[in-house]
Amino acid sequence: MRLPDGRGTLGYCLNVHPTQTLAEVRAALLGPVRTIARRLCPAEPFAVGLRLSAEAAARPDAATELAAIFAGEGFAAYTMNGFPYGPFHGVPVKEAVYEPDWTTPDRLAYTLDLARIMATLVPPKKTATISTVPGGFAPRTRGREAAVADGLLRAAAGLVRLERETGRRVALALEPEPFCLLETTADAVAFFGGHLFTPAAAGRLAELTGLDPDDAAAALPRHLGLCLDACHMAVMFEEPEATLSALDTAGIPIHKMQISAALRIARLDADARRRAAAFHDGVYLHQTMARRADGTVLRALDLPQALERGTAADGEEWRIHVHVPLFAEPAPPLASTADSLERLLLLHRNRPFTSHLEVETYTWSVLPPELGGIDVTAGIEKELRWVLQRLG
Repeated sequence: MRLPDGRGTLGYCLNVHPTQTLAEVRAALLGPVRTIARRLCPAEPFAVGLRLSAEAAARPDAATELAAIFAGEGFAAYTMNGFPYGPFHGVPVKEAVYEPDWTTPDRLAYTLDLARIMATLVPPKKTATISTVPGGFAPRTRGREAAVADGLLRAAAGLVRLERETGRRVALALEPEPFCLLETTADAVAFFGGHLFTPAAAGRLAELTGLDPDDAAAALPRHLGLCLDACHMAVMFEEPEATLSALDTAGIPIHKMQISAALRIARLDADARRRAAAFHDGVYLHQTMARRADGTVLRALDLPQALERGTAADGEEWRIHVHVPLFAEPAPPLASTADSLERLLLLHRNRPFTSHLEVETYTWSVLPPELGGIDVTAGIEKELRWVLQRLG
């Protein structure tokens, strides 16, 4: 859906549906996506945030089949979630979601497969975006920043060549996430400033593409930038205003925003611990940040580790990486970070900072009863209407 006054394009991410195989992608497009499109914008193209696994993206007929569906249904392609490489539903995902990381040829090949598909789907002179792993899982990539950067520069070179061949631009958007190589805005600023937006990086891109160094330097921000995930930002106790200011000052483009909300507990107590435990699902990581009264923050890779602290954690404010429905209003002491998200959307409404917006609540099938029980299609429609009320 095209938002008014230059506020960009809005859709929702298909990672909420099974999309491991091309047949599953087809079923999602011709099932829930078709239903939501007809309900929300029957008279104009409905923007689809695609997600294909490496298995689906490697199919030689993937682009042709998707193009036929998009043409037949009146869908518009604009963005792709290229973060999860393999299965994303029904099996333990946990930290495997960060594999392969950007030091590997598999991550590069997968991303360029997605880019070629997007270049087939978007109209001429349009830009597509692909969100991706922010380097990789921190314990496996910290200290290997140069190798991560070289993988990303190789991707940028592939995107430069793709634009020459097709006239379609694809931008790669790194998505900071807790416990990844880039988990905060400060991490992103340091990494881009030290490894990607530098004369050495421009020289490397020039070497890979044949561009002169000045043109290569100009190409870097066109093809590399950030995906700002509102849930991840809130989990790290980052404020929208400070985040946008820091990225603007550093000259790092926000190629994409994922509209999402995290679980928040303003003051932990026994009831909050009991109810928070119900959000552990065995499938996804639920990184937990606990802020004490003195401002210090304790970190846990997953919710069970945080809960093991028992009564010692009472009184802390917790932010938990659980994508909760945007409209959810959990009973106290539980809450969501929708207030932070609303501030971010207001900032975008007043001064748009990205062209691609994507609702990304992928957890419907694993939510506990107090937030679950709603039909996924109806829930996605309600989330999109929630965003439209704030941006339309």
